[in-house]
Amino acid sequence: MSSQDEQFPAAAPEPAGSDEGMTWWYRWLCRIAGVIGGMSCAFAGLWNCVTINPLNIAAGVWMMLNAFILFLCEAPFCCQFIEFANAVSARADRLRAWQKAAFYCGMAVFPVLLSLTLTTLFGNAIAFATGVLYGLSALGKKGDAISYARIHQQQKQMDEEKLTGTLEGQAL
Repeated sequence: MSSQDEQFPAAAPEPAGSDEGMTWWYRWLCRIAGVIGGMSCAFAGLWNCVTINPLNIAAGVWMMLNAFILFLCEAPFCCQFIEFANAVSARADRLRAWQKAAFYCGMAVFPVLLSLTLTTLFGNAIAFATGVLYGLSALGKKGDAISYARIHQQQKQMDEEKLTGTLEGQAL
């Protein structure tokens, strides 16, 4: 057994709330968006590096780093030549959805702030959209109509009680 296997045991049971209510198809949508976002960041970052402007080069390098991180977290099978890829992916899977959302959106905004060009804007758009998808999953499922109707009815009754209480207070 290698030292990496001792550090990160395989088939460790996940906590019960790790899926946070995400359906299987939404989880795959987020992963596919992450892979496509990584590809767009990689290509746009490479294109951004073909210039003499140092801010464009810095933004392009950052975008390629974003692509690497997206591939590492969302599709570790793309990084089979890296020993720690599965460990990083397992650790990223344990993050909550809002943490992934903040991380991916922050990663995607930084190159745009460095160099606001169409290449950086469009190259980071799908990576940012991946963060938005994770953020939407952090909000949770939409409630059903029956519970909303009950809440609305209770609020309506409380408003009527307050209104009748103030009218009685004015009549005295």
